[in-house]
Amino acid sequence: MFFQIIEILGTFAFAISGVLVALEKRMDPFGVLIIAFVTSVGGGTLRDILIGITPVTWMVNMIYVYAIIGATVFSIIFRKRLDFLRISLFLFDTIGIGLYTVVGIQKGLAIGLHPIICIALGTITACFGGVIRDILCNEIPVIFRKEVYATACILGGFTYFLLRKLPIDNNIVFVISGSVVIAVRLIAVKFKISLPSLYKDDTEVFEDLDR
Repeated sequence: MFFQIIEILGTFAFAISGVLVALEKRMDPFGVLIIAFVTSVGGGTLRDILIGITPVTWMVNMIYVYAIIGATVFSIIFRKRLDFLRISLFLFDTIGIGLYTVVGIQKGLAIGLHPIICIALGTITACFGGVIRDILCNEIPVIFRKEVYATACILGGFTYFLLRKLPIDNNIVFVISGSVVIAVRLIAVKFKISLPSLYKDDTEVFEDLDR
């Protein structure tokens, strides 16, 4: 039950981030719903296909579809309270990758995959919905830029397996590992920490989230 709650919360958070991007691109209501949908379930769908779960999770459990629709309606109704779209997008996207990382890892463990593969699966679950969202919205996906994004998921994944060696309740391991992903992403953006650039003339900087 706890695991499903985590997955639903991740779905809701990612749906909101998708809606915010779509609103920023001034899409119509159908476009907003589609972007919310692919952002929420894109990574999970790829994960399920890779590990042979068909039909994929959201097709056999309507609660995920309801969560996406609810998040879309919520975001549209309260969009005036989300005036700082970039800051709101960043926060909900960060929450989403934190929650989805541990969900993907748990899915891999459930079928007996190696820990490294489980971390890769968690990173795919967390990141590829955003990749699809950004491609559809004509943006370079965040995962392919200098920002600490997938790296945060990987660090959270390693934290998960380190904590599993300790006498800690599995639900607490979930929470701490997801929180590590969120914290690493927040700290990286706050202090403008990024991966090394391959290009000498790269002048990309982080958005100033304090504005």
